[in-house]
Amino acid sequence: MKIKIRYKSYEEVQNLPRPKHRPPKKPWHLLSGLIRVLSIPDLLATRFRYTVEGEIPREPCLILMNHSSFIDLKIASKIFFPRRHCIVCTTDGMVGKNWLMRRIGCIPTQKYVTDLTLIRDIRYALTEKKTNVLMFPEAGYSFDGCATALPDTLGGLVKLLNVPVVTVITSGAFTREPLYNGLQKRRVPVSARVRCLLDRERIAAFSREEINRLLREEFNFDAFAWQKRERVIVNTPTRADHLERILYRCPSCHAEGKNVGRGTDLTCGNCGRVYRLEPLGEMRALEGETEFPHIPDWYAWERQCVREELERGDYVMDIPVEIAMLMDHHALYMVGEGRLRHTSKGFLLEGCNGRLRYEQKPKSSYSLNADYYWYELGDVIGIGDRNALYYCFPKQEGIVTKARLATEELYRIEMKRQSRSAAVDSAL
Repeated sequence: MKIKIRYKSYEEVQNLPRPKHRPPKKPWHLLSGLIRVLSIPDLLATRFRYTVEGEIPREPCLILMNHSSFIDLKIASKIFFPRRHCIVCTTDGMVGKNWLMRRIGCIPTQKYVTDLTLIRDIRYALTEKKTNVLMFPEAGYSFDGCATALPDTLGGLVKLLNVPVVTVITSGAFTREPLYNGLQKRRVPVSARVRCLLDRERIAAFSREEINRLLREEFNFDAFAWQKRERVIVNTPTRADHLERILYRCPSCHAEGKNVGRGTDLTCGNCGRVYRLEPLGEMRALEGETEFPHIPDWYAWERQCVREELERGDYVMDIPVEIAMLMDHHALYMVGEGRLRHTSKGFLLEGCNGRLRYEQKPKSSYSLNADYYWYELGDVIGIGDRNALYYCFPKQEGIVTKARLATEELYRIEMKRQSRSAAVDSAL
């Protein structure tokens, strides 16, 4: 999938008129049916099956689904057809096809940016248009096959909307086309578990914190553990291609950005250590001890290393980037070059011959809009606010994952510090 691109100066993009807000439309029957038909080949290829626990309410529901690959939307179409649902999507998904996406029922929002308009739009779709709303609360594809951070505001949203919450948790979707692998498709069965997690009575009885805890328990999955448990064999000869995107740090010599994933192996260019990605999804060192046979454990170790850097004050990312901006639904605007700096103080983006300067504090977002080979342009780091979104394309490899881990850990550190400060003030 590609995105429409235009080249403009930073000043020209800043002067573009902002798009006017439009309330969501109820999906057209014809387009919902067409999506259902177009989904059939992939669902047949994956032998898709799903189970339903309990009864799905007839009234409009908030559907929360884990996000693993593009097949997720086809799965939702299969499960809920002929009932229609609006889909919360990122604004970049509307570029160049706004008319069509609106009539499919898409509700655009800016990823990891506080958006009160989104809440109003979701309520409008549920109460005025009487349609379900599908939302991916993780707000992005999983990197390591496990659940990514959920926003602390999710419980409050559920309380505010006060409609039944239906969850869809898939198995096999990540294994079929993992993001790190360039979404190369494998022959893997895909299934889903559907259930009404919260009805109105439970929503009224539970606090926001209890709902958040329940949702985090529900969004608790491990694609690599599932693959091993279900004995799902992936024999594709390119299964380790680009694995360095998530496993960027060598557990043997601790060098960063030196790993290279090609074919079935991940090789460290610093110490020469070679790890093989086995058909059942486990890593195996070709010589010596395998430090992390389970990929999510390797990823968790990288997270811990980043946190230790932050706590010591050693973490710094300072890289040259190509800068794009998203201001409307017409195009992604390439505005020039610059530098992106990330420290314990947050992000600082400077560029366009000194005309662009944007700062983003650690508490601005609980995670980072980061992606691999985004719209076939390259690995990307997205930051921004209600005024503009900046898409930064690093000119060196092995940056995106660490930046996302650092953002998440820095947010947790800041929230913990704020909580301690509040507790001290309360005690005084």
